[in-house]
Amino acid sequence: MDMSFDFQPVYPHHDLLIELGQVEMAIDGLSEREDNERGALQPGLESRMQSLLEALDHLAV
Repeated sequence: MDMSFDFQPVYPHHDLLIELGQVEMAIDGLSEREDNERGALQPGLESRMQSLLEALDHLAV
């Protein structure tokens, strides 16, 4: 059996998807936070999500 399959190209995509899911869960959890805390956290989370989506787009090319 040939065990020479290279998983290297799969890792970055998988890692980005996992982090994207974590950011989405964090955004969903903002509703349980105080207004001032939510206001402080939301822009950073949305910015991170945008960065992750852009990185996924670049991997697809």
